Amino acid sequence: MTETLPPGEARLQAKAAPEGEIAAATRTLVLGPYLTRAAQRTAPGQTETVRSDEARLDEAVGLAAAIDLDVARAISVHIQRPRPSTYLGKGRVEEVAGLIKAEEIGLVVMDCALSPVQQRNLEKAWGAKVIDRTGLILEIFGRRASTREGTLQVEHAHLAYQKSRLVRSWTHLERQRGGFGFLGGPGETQIEADRRMIQERMTRIERDLEAVTRTRGLHRKSRARVPYPIVALVGYTNAGKSTLFNALTKAEVRAQDMLFATLDPTARATKLPHGETVILSDTVGFISDLPTSLIAAFRATLEDVIEADILLHVRDVSHGDTQAQAEDVEGVLRELGIEQDAERIIEVWNKADLLDEGERTRLVNLSAAHRGAGAAPILVSALTGEGLPALAERIEAQVARARSTFAVTLPPEDGAALNWLYENAEVLDRQSETGGAIALTIRIAPEKEPRFLNRFVAAQRIGGPQDRPAA
Repeated sequence: MTETLPPGEARLQAKAAPEGEIAAATRTLVLGPYLTRAAQRTAPGQTETVRSDEARLDEAVGLAAAIDLDVARAISVHIQRPRPSTYLGKGRVEEVAGLIKAEEIGLVVMDCALSPVQQRNLEKAWGAKVIDRTGLILEIFGRRASTREGTLQVEHAHLAYQKSRLVRSWTHLERQRGGFGFLGGPGETQIEADRRMIQERMTRIERDLEAVTRTRGLHRKSRARVPYPIVALVGYTNAGKSTLFNALTKAEVRAQDMLFATLDPTARATKLPHGETVILSDTVGFISDLPTSLIAAFRATLEDVIEADILLHVRDVSHGDTQAQAEDVEGVLRELGIEQDAERIIEVWNKADLLDEGERTRLVNLSAAHRGAGAAPILVSALTGEGLPALAERIEAQVARARSTFAVTLPPEDGAALNWLYENAEVLDRQSETGGAIALTIRIAPEKEPRFLNRFVAAQRIGGPQDRPAA
């Protein structure tokens, strides 16, 4: 069913569309204005690991390639501090203007966050369209989101971004309209009207998102009636999460060597080696300097991460900046209120097939050094299948840590009780005793334990979470 917008909102979207559309054939300059190393180390919010300029610029080019832009040049420049008016110094602005003219550049992607004033001044100085990192990521998200929830979240973030940039987006904004009713005076300026319409549209989207969130909550409650552990995959974008998800679940989620190839979350049930069923959830990839508005917009999408029993932190260990990427992911998890709990997070070192022998040996030894703490990373290749059996066993062992184990003896004629155990618990061992009695060792989820104890009052607990040694 096609949604019909009110006339005001239809007019708003018609005018806003050119601002968000970027032609793939546009010749593009990717410009990385990065702080010097000394300035980076003292910058607020800087992670412990300083990311290399080359890796940052490569990532910006990858973002541009994700929407098929024709990247003609990619350059990085060093600055001591951003200038309030143009971000870059006057000499650098003039130098880039000459390059833009010589290369016939139509679009400049600035790998930083620009204020509306900086964006407008650079466009005037260069005679080309300018977008910053936030605008580029919004453009990618707008093209990738396919579910209703994802589309609403992206539109909300995009409107919030445009709201502060109305002064430069459209040329008609200085006009005024007449007053309403019996009020005189010049009336409402066009920029005020458009800001009001944006806010009204944002309010409608927020209401729609609340309805979607309620629906997801109902689905979550229905899952809770037949509770399966949730295993959520998180990680830096392009770390190979979707490929790993496909390998573990035999699904066909889109997996491509591209930043943000998939945005909308996907969940599949899969069985572990000993028959335990878990729900695997693939989520949107994280990235450095992810706009705060997008973290907030995708909070509902990331609810599976917040409520997951186990998190698989998937890392691309073949990437030169893997440690900095890991710190970025951990930072976003902290923003979501998820602490780095070793009993909940399994670190997965992916893309082992791209490692040379020396690096592989180093990582294997490093993983072994963590094994004593019970938090050893698992080295895998989602592409070749290397290490996946060990990962599945580790997930199963992690799930089992939160479950109690009981010994149960059933009379041979109690088929209903036997059937209940097979449907609601994990049967670890079964032995036939003298007289036909059946001796079972079972493991059961905490949610089902009270029902189990009510039905099997003679069951003996032989292990459980409380038996684990204190950390």
